[in-house]
Amino acid sequence: MAEDEAGRRRARGALESEVMAALWAAGEPLTPAGVQSALGGGLAYNTVQTILSRLLEKDLVRRGPAVRGRGHAYWPSQDAATHAATRMRATLEERADRRAVLQQFAAGLAEDDVETLRAFLAERES
Repeated sequence: MAEDEAGRRRARGALESEVMAALWAAGEPLTPAGVQSALGGGLAYNTVQTILSRLLEKDLVRRGPAVRGRGHAYWPSQDAATHAATRMRATLEERADRRAVLQQFAAGLAEDDVETLRAFLAERES
């Protein structure tokens, strides 16, 4: 498992999440060196390449020729909101008691989020 700059172990999937966040924030395709730079340069270039390859295999990023040089550039296959919603639906589908999961999710929402969700549900029904 990889370590952060303070030498602590990163949580599983944390590096992939950091790379995805950097790609979403960039708003344009990035080379592995560009991702490395966006992350502050704390990761080895080969580590960044490996993470990007794994994200490509998971269909979370796309790859094409870099504008300059002979390498590749990467960009997210979905925007951040769509990705989060997809993960939420996948989590829900993995559980046998969907009602309980939805109930716990709704119980933890801030009042602003409850109102937003109500408005979206009302739009959907109209």
